[in-house]
Amino acid sequence: MGYPFPKRARARLGGVVSTRPRRFVSLALPLLIFLASANMFGATARAPPLALFAGRAPRLLGLSLYSSHRHLRKSLPCALWSSSFSFCVARIPRSTSVPFAGCSSSAPLPPMATAEVASAPLPAASDDGLPDNPLLQSFAFPPFDAVHAKHVVPGIRELLRRLEGDLVELESKVEPSWPGLVELLERIVDRLQVAWGVINHLKSVKDSAELRAAIEEVQPEKVKFQLRLGQSKPIYNAFKAIQESPNFSALSDACKRIVEAQIKEAVLNGVALEDGKREQFNEIEQELEKLSQKFSENVLDATKKFEKLITDKKEIEGLPPTALGLAAQTAVSKGHENATAENGPWVITLDAPCFLPVMQHAKNRSLREEVYRAYVTRASSGDLDNTVIINQILKLRLEKAKLLGYSNYAEVSMEMKMASVEKAEELLEKLRDASWDPAVQDMEDLKTFALEKGAEEANDLNHWDITFWSERLREAKYDINEEELRPFFSLPRVMDGLFTLAKTLFEVDIVPVDGLAPVWNEDVRFYCVKDLSGNPVAYFYFDPYSRPSEKRGGAWMDEVFARSRVLAGGGAPVRLPIAHMVCNQTPPVGDKPSLMTFREVETIFHEFGHALQHMLTRQDEGLVAGIRGIEWDAVELPSQFMENWCYQRDTLMSIAKHYETGEPLPEEVYQKLLAAKTFRAGSLSLRQIRFATMDLELHSKYVPGGSETIYDVDQRVSERTQVIPPLLEDRFLCSFSHIFAGGYAAGYYSYKWAEVLSADAFSAFEDAGLDNDKAIKETGRKFRETILALGGGKPPLEVFVEFRGREPSPEALLRHNGLLPVAA
Repeated sequence: MGYPFPKRARARLGGVVSTRPRRFVSLALPLLIFLASANMFGATARAPPLALFAGRAPRLLGLSLYSSHRHLRKSLPCALWSSSFSFCVARIPRSTSVPFAGCSSSAPLPPMATAEVASAPLPAASDDGLPDNPLLQSFAFPPFDAVHAKHVVPGIRELLRRLEGDLVELESKVEPSWPGLVELLERIVDRLQVAWGVINHLKSVKDSAELRAAIEEVQPEKVKFQLRLGQSKPIYNAFKAIQESPNFSALSDACKRIVEAQIKEAVLNGVALEDGKREQFNEIEQELEKLSQKFSENVLDATKKFEKLITDKKEIEGLPPTALGLAAQTAVSKGHENATAENGPWVITLDAPCFLPVMQHAKNRSLREEVYRAYVTRASSGDLDNTVIINQILKLRLEKAKLLGYSNYAEVSMEMKMASVEKAEELLEKLRDASWDPAVQDMEDLKTFALEKGAEEANDLNHWDITFWSERLREAKYDINEEELRPFFSLPRVMDGLFTLAKTLFEVDIVPVDGLAPVWNEDVRFYCVKDLSGNPVAYFYFDPYSRPSEKRGGAWMDEVFARSRVLAGGGAPVRLPIAHMVCNQTPPVGDKPSLMTFREVETIFHEFGHALQHMLTRQDEGLVAGIRGIEWDAVELPSQFMENWCYQRDTLMSIAKHYETGEPLPEEVYQKLLAAKTFRAGSLSLRQIRFATMDLELHSKYVPGGSETIYDVDQRVSERTQVIPPLLEDRFLCSFSHIFAGGYAAGYYSYKWAEVLSADAFSAFEDAGLDNDKAIKETGRKFRETILALGGGKPPLEVFVEFRGREPSPEALLRHNGLLPVAA
């Protein structure tokens, strides 16, 4: 992954696998969540081409999807860093084993650990201070319940002091061998990643002013150490020596990938810059870290700031009982103790479980307009205005790119991806062309339907009307009411069905082990993943519900600990991986369980796909285990792949049972779900293409401080990607956290890129026969042994070919989305 702090964040600094955008789904809406969300740096002279992907490049809609090689510069952008590598380990004596022991290509994979996760003591500080600080303790599972804001500054400062000593020692004795370099480096990186990962995670799920202030105070010191480590020439030179050694060819594929990635990302970190330029580089990095943090905080605060108290039920006519119950529950939390779903009062917020039902169901057009305008102008005014922050981020990213020898930041970003800027743009244009006419027809259908229903706004549909009338049209066309389906999708039943599917496909059992590990909220569940012999393989946390007052929006998966041979403890051959999945779905109301929309069901399947790739990895080298080291535009493959199973009969019928009666989802409703799968597919595709194109424009062509503003860029891009252009006052960019506070800068296109891979992967199961249990299990085992098991240890194109037997084809994606005839 990274050298030495892999910055391949998942939707935020901290290794998250992102708030997910919407794909084409039966209950998808043209206005779902304006998703938002990386910092890569940039370098100087060219080096010889680096062959990243071998073999013939497949063609997608007439374009070459995967470029055959890339030019490596002397100083390139460092990839986004992940917050959590693993947990605490002791410093071990220097090994006297052969240089590349444990990493030869002929060495067999060790068996999966059968022991519980274990930890070893932290290296003792010279003064042995801060003995009670939980961030400095040895633990098997992070003490999420014990870490508070008061621990952050002293704990991180002491940890950095210790790690600086370890780094000095490593540099003074470094040797070009696996135990003399890679293993020691992984231990240093790991300890900081875990400690910082704990506090960064808590900031996302249990935010407070005190925690923010503590992180802000110590963050520059943490970044300074990152840069110090990332620009270490002794370490860089040792990796170069390994690469140039005659023994390099004997390394396993995974170890070769580690060496090549460490060298590349060292260059991206500025290791080759001269002192003056390196100092400028480091100043930019510090400032970008602060700006990204502030951007994210402003979005959260702006979302929390909007509250609309409603006392007249006529104003919220049309809202379903679940939305009324949630709005009343919010009112109670705001001091209206007697609020009820039936009689109110109700508090409307911009949090997704409240915002979406208003846009879908509120008959009050003025309410929809007010809420919509508030949503698309979040964090764009007053003390929370992100406009200046965006401009400064773009300016600094461009400066770093030029400092490192690139023309723009998008070129920097692509150095760690499968695509090039040109190929990404070509893909987006081909998909835009395939989606445009269907999207135009979508709008005509909507206008016609609204006219038939006598809507006054039919000839002047605006953004706050699209979702409302789309929902009415979908109900009329397919006779499906999303709210009426909620009772069939209770969270406990959905999780049971998901775990049954995982057992069928991947031969694992998932069992609750609540109480084994500390948690940050009483609603958080903890699970153990076991092989069919009952041996633990991995663990994961699941935090399902929205908490607007303290938890950021969206859904994401993050790693807590990664699988690692080096960091194994307690006599186990490897340390087991641990993940957490975080969603923001509708919480239980009263004595009812959480009753989910179909969209929320898909979200859980999506995030679980990410978690599976992290947890079922068979890579024992920690730097390429699980989601680490995978090219950014391939990382969504398992997550988007899992969404397809929501439509597979056996899976859907196993989860869709009425929470009170146990009645299964009627067959006719299932058939309607399938028929509605591609409803407004063209419009939904254009929505994603707008975001991806705007992202690339801002990072490749936009000139900060020039004649065109960021909002001018959005309007210009939208002319070609939106049938109805955004409002002139639309400030969606101010909440686009994916690219300004997360891992998708010049990379949002990755969702569409990976969709090609995921749709084609699922088509392997279609080819085998979705009703053929034996074939499904065999194909699932192959998927696990390749896509899920190999992690970043092989280039993703090679991994895909190993699973599919050929290179990717776009046919499945277009077929699944109902766009194939248009494309043809």
